[in-house]
Amino acid sequence: QVQLVESGGGLVQAGGSLRLSCAVSGRSFSNYYMGWFRQAPGKEREFVAAISWSGGSTYYADSVAGRFTISKANAKNTVYLQMNSLKPEDTAVYYCATGPTTWEIRSYKYDYWGQGTQVTVSS
Repeated sequence: QVQLVESGGGLVQAGGSLRLSCAVSGRSFSNYYMGWFRQAPGKEREFVAAISWSGGSTYYADSVAGRFTISKANAKNTVYLQMNSLKPEDTAVYYCATGPTTWEIRSYKYDYWGQGTQVTVSS
């Protein structure tokens, strides 16, 4: 059974930083991309970042490029999202997901999801 558990969310002031973690069990990282998505109240879930199984390729939404960094620690089966220079518009529930074998921004291409972690950025 594949399980993804996010942690690291919280309340931070604009300009601050947070690091989200996603611990994966029941599946090896081999051959699968990992992604981070977010969903703000009243909005659709949107792609944030993705990383290849090797960690050699990363992809970002334009809205977070240059501020967020996705990485992974294969030995720990954990994916991270380092978020710097946070803005109030980054406020959302953040989800990690896995499933595709190629880079995907479409959420329905991901088979497994975590429960989400709340990130709130105050102005």
